[in-house]
Amino acid sequence: MNKTCITLSAFFLPFSLLLLAAYASDTKQEDSSQYMGDSWITTKVKAAILDEPNLKAAEIKVGTIKGIVQLSGLITSNADSAKALQAAHTVKGVKSVKNDLIMPLAQWTLRR
Repeated sequence: MNKTCITLSAFFLPFSLLLLAAYASDTKQEDSSQYMGDSWITTKVKAAILDEPNLKAAEIKVGTIKGIVQLSGLITSNADSAKALQAAHTVKGVKSVKNDLIMPLAQWTLRR
């Protein structure tokens, strides 16, 4: 019985390690390709926002994780928010857009 256990362990241990190594290398490739995809999407969204007239692109920050784009920063109107969202949605690979754009309180008081 002891010899059988040792023989089975000698067979299954290297096999298990091989499977673990294959899974680990596959996961790293997926993570790096996802990162490159997210970087590409972020760059394209920034470019799309720059192309929008009357938008202060320097005030809008863009981040992407797994195809989900997050827009944050200061805007001067709700129309600017809508333009930025539309620009982000036009980029290929964008799954959804999270809108964290804010209008400063001074803008709200001036509009009332």
